[in-house]
Amino acid sequence: MPTYDKSRAKLAEAKQVLAGGVASTLRGSMKPTPLYVESASGVIVKDVDGNEYIDYQLAYGPLILGHAHAGFNERIANAMAKGITYGLQHDGEIELARRLTEVLPCADKVVLSGSGTEAVMLALRLSRAYTGKRKVVRFHGHYHGWSDSIFTSFPSPDMMQKATSAAADSVPPGTKGQSELSLQDVILLPWNEPEALEAALRANASDIAAVISEPVMCNSGCILPKPGYLEKIRELTRELGIVFIMDEVITGFRLGAGGAHGRFGITPDLVTVGKALGGGIAVSAVGGSKEIFELIDTEQVSHLGTLNGNGVATAAGLAVLELMTENDGAVYGTMEDNALKLVGGIRSLFAKHDIRGVVNQIGPVFHFMFIDEDEVNHFDTFQKRDSGKYAKFAQLMLEEGVLVRPNGLWYISAVHESSHIDATLQAIDRVFVRLAEGN
Repeated sequence: MPTYDKSRAKLAEAKQVLAGGVASTLRGSMKPTPLYVESASGVIVKDVDGNEYIDYQLAYGPLILGHAHAGFNERIANAMAKGITYGLQHDGEIELARRLTEVLPCADKVVLSGSGTEAVMLALRLSRAYTGKRKVVRFHGHYHGWSDSIFTSFPSPDMMQKATSAAADSVPPGTKGQSELSLQDVILLPWNEPEALEAALRANASDIAAVISEPVMCNSGCILPKPGYLEKIRELTRELGIVFIMDEVITGFRLGAGGAHGRFGITPDLVTVGKALGGGIAVSAVGGSKEIFELIDTEQVSHLGTLNGNGVATAAGLAVLELMTENDGAVYGTMEDNALKLVGGIRSLFAKHDIRGVVNQIGPVFHFMFIDEDEVNHFDTFQKRDSGKYAKFAQLMLEEGVLVRPNGLWYISAVHESSHIDATLQAIDRVFVRLAEGN
């Protein structure tokens, strides 16, 4: 049985000087304790107690190349040797922007920023300036960062924010401390319900600046859009003069170089990307139509950020795009094959152990849940899952040497191999026995 004494001691030490003891709130939910890392390489993480884990959390998404990838690290080191950031312009900005316009089908131009939250903030600002309208439609179960203007209550074992004093007809904030006025411009709708969407858009078209949607509801069940649903968003927003923002902070460069909108053949007005783009370095971008970006070209909309487009961030983005598109992007097929093997194995283990569960998967990302349903294709159904049982499963998997996020979202990287999948399935087999025994 592994021990976590050193991680527990370091958490106690951190709490003396670091609020909450962790640098991002959701990391504090890990059981039996938040882990402290000694080193990581490929898909293996080693903690300070000497325990090793196959990593499917991947730093909550960015590590599409795994940990300490030699080719990636070499490019970052070369960039750092020239200076990390200048507050001036450099070729890396041009090169990354050009490359993004080449691979993202909707991007005539891009802007560079530092995080997914910042990218979403800018996309919303551009939408309001472009349309002259103020309201934004977003959907239950989607996550668009933690800024006050879009962060709503989010039901997840590692993001347990509760609504504060929201009135019955208002949008619940994601955390205490948000301005009471911050979400007044948000219209919150159920996702994958075209009739509800059309009714809301037609009734409020004169006030709605944007519809923002994940192309796949990754954080809440990895639920796919119903056939024609994204197309319906595109059709209605174009007809009614509303900006369609596709939030691809998770799916961008994960479902293919062109992201989900490339895979699905949908052209939003704006797309936000991050996470995988930086391979572990903080970078994000907004891409979209040149007509909207004229607002920045003409300085009507300010786009600020001290570290935007710094040399390390642009080198990271270029490295990820280069490495992931080698051999015509063959690695995407390998990642998807590994995901299919793992998901198929999990489903077989459900049957073997007579456990009710669902795994929703697209490309190299999937959501694993214990639930008494045959399928999960709506947020209301996802809410019926046994999140407590899954949190216990994640803790037991840690004891078996597999690191997974407590909310059920798994990522496959470019460096996961078939042997890792085999070892993981063996660990799940053992954990299912322990769950049945009540351990």
